[in-house]
Amino acid sequence: LASQSAYCKKPAASSGRIVAMVPKKEDTTAEDTKKRKAEEAAIQKDAKKEKKEEVDDGEKEKDSPNDKRPVLKDTINWNAADVTLNVVPMAAGKVLMALSEGGMQYLIAGARANVGMQAGRYYYETKIIEALNPAESLGQRGRVPVPRQLVRLGVSVANSALVMGDAEDCVYFDSEGFYVSGKTKKASVSQRFSRDQVMGLLLNLDPQSPNFNTLSLFRDGERISEPQPLPEHLHGQPLFPHVCFRNVTLQVSFGPLSSKPLPFKCRMLQGAAKADVTSRIAVEPQDGKYDVMFPVACPDVGTFDWLDIFLQDNPQYVELSDRKILDWAARSGLWKPKGGGWKTSNDKPEFNFGLTGMDDFSIQRVLSTVAPVVPRHYIVMEVKANLVSEERKEALSRFNAPHFKKVAQVVMGEPSDYYKGKQLDRLLRDKQEKADTEWKAKKAEEERKKQVEMRQKQLQEMRKKADEQRKKAAEDAKRRREEEERKKAEEKAGIKSEGDSAGQEVKDEEGKPEGDVAVNEQTKDEAKEEEAKEEPKEETKDETMEEAVAEEAGPPQVELTEEEKKMWFRPVAAGSTGDIAGQVLSQSFGSFTMPNMSEGFDEVRYEWQGAEESAKFLKQWVLERKLTSRIEELQPGQWFQDKLAEWLRTFTEWQGRQRDHKNSSAMKRTTEDSKPEVGDL
Repeated sequence: LASQSAYCKKPAASSGRIVAMVPKKEDTTAEDTKKRKAEEAAIQKDAKKEKKEEVDDGEKEKDSPNDKRPVLKDTINWNAADVTLNVVPMAAGKVLMALSEGGMQYLIAGARANVGMQAGRYYYETKIIEALNPAESLGQRGRVPVPRQLVRLGVSVANSALVMGDAEDCVYFDSEGFYVSGKTKKASVSQRFSRDQVMGLLLNLDPQSPNFNTLSLFRDGERISEPQPLPEHLHGQPLFPHVCFRNVTLQVSFGPLSSKPLPFKCRMLQGAAKADVTSRIAVEPQDGKYDVMFPVACPDVGTFDWLDIFLQDNPQYVELSDRKILDWAARSGLWKPKGGGWKTSNDKPEFNFGLTGMDDFSIQRVLSTVAPVVPRHYIVMEVKANLVSEERKEALSRFNAPHFKKVAQVVMGEPSDYYKGKQLDRLLRDKQEKADTEWKAKKAEEERKKQVEMRQKQLQEMRKKADEQRKKAAEDAKRRREEEERKKAEEKAGIKSEGDSAGQEVKDEEGKPEGDVAVNEQTKDEAKEEEAKEEPKEETKDETMEEAVAEEAGPPQVELTEEEKKMWFRPVAAGSTGDIAGQVLSQSFGSFTMPNMSEGFDEVRYEWQGAEESAKFLKQWVLERKLTSRIEELQPGQWFQDKLAEWLRTFTEWQGRQRDHKNSSAMKRTTEDSKPEVGDL
């Protein structure tokens, strides 16, 4: 432009008009271009603003405001105590795999993060990066849980069950489109999701938001579910991210950067304000060793009741037992026939799923291999094995790692006051539940009888009404026939029309009182019927009042008797399952012994009474069993064997002598019979 201006100045003296016209045209064109570009930019800006407003108006969540509070510095991960034993975290906890050997393919894996949300609005992402199809054995008669590949994304409270199900302490969406909150399972709440899709789970705990206390699901940054309300009992509690899966490999991201941003501004959990979250960072034991506890207790004397109380007070311990595997299978949706054979017991329940992988003890083999590798607190619950010295040594040999401390926990003798109180509370609760069940059954039976009586009354009224209608119809038909016969008789008699009209008038006059009387009688009958109906109504009203009073009173409140208050252990009811099967107990109780340090234990603890009292309790228990149990493995000694052999030789000799004597007597009789008599000669 500068050169052009300089060039145009030269002819300015000779032609001022030309010089003036050229710059003016150029300036006008540049101004128009700038103006046009400014207008287009303003239009595009307005269009983007309108489009954004339209999107915002349709979205349930709004952009998060700027938050200058300190953010969380702890790395979100998985504590060893908060994942099931079949979970294998990889890539610093960003990838979760699950074991699928044998029956492990049917069990759901669960993992809960170590940071929970208690305020604000945050989300985390997951992605299925691999779908597995483990081989199944042919000829299986059991039901395989469906779907084979399953993912559940949700939140739960601390120390809740690791496999999210129908418990009251968790909520979740699953890959089949369900939303589960306790016993409530809503279908088609969200769209289904599968492999290679980034799923975002948003928890809104912001009281300023219209979607306060809700859970939402997003797929590849787009909403696929409406905000679902959290149950009231979870309000105000810290909620931890929780994932469950089967036959898939999951990638889990807590941020702070999102792979698929949501339609609105929202921070991921790793970028949350420190004040809005709570951490449960795993704390290692002071001595760096985790307990491997072996409870040593007599069968059917509070063994599993003590275990339940201990696990409730110490949720950091993981139970290794067959009953825990059955509970895991039930939470994973595996169906098992009810009932059990003579071999079943609390210690060794029968699996009998009809699935080769579940019934061939492959799960026990996998867990016995995995457990010693993962450093965490274990409690090995084997009632019979923990009472036999040789089996204790075999179990201890699996936990030789230096980070384990092997402890024998002896639970024998008179229980502690704490256990007695817990036991009485449980007895009272069971007794109250039984009374409630009986009361509800009684109410249901009374209601059924009431419905039957009402139905019978209705049928009787219907029959009575039908009989009255039939009777009335018969009378009307009879009256019409008589009328027709009378008319025919009059016509045959040749009665004149005048006489007919006069007679008809007289008849009408005579019939009026009869009609009035009939109407009066009908009115009286209706009045009687109304009175009869009113009387049952009054009776029904009184009955309803009595039922309402009984309903308000509710089931009777039970109390423990003096005998029940003195009970230390719950009795084994007739027909119920004991801790050890009868035949197994008869074969093994003679070898029950107390644990000692020489077997390989690092420590022997006594829960209720000391070593001497516990040993006396076990000895007395064994003696009582000898008096009442059948000894299956009783073998005779050498003295008995010698006496038995001598007796068999003597018995054989006696049999020979008896045989010889019989033979000689028979021959003698034969000889005497062959001699001729005198008469014959």
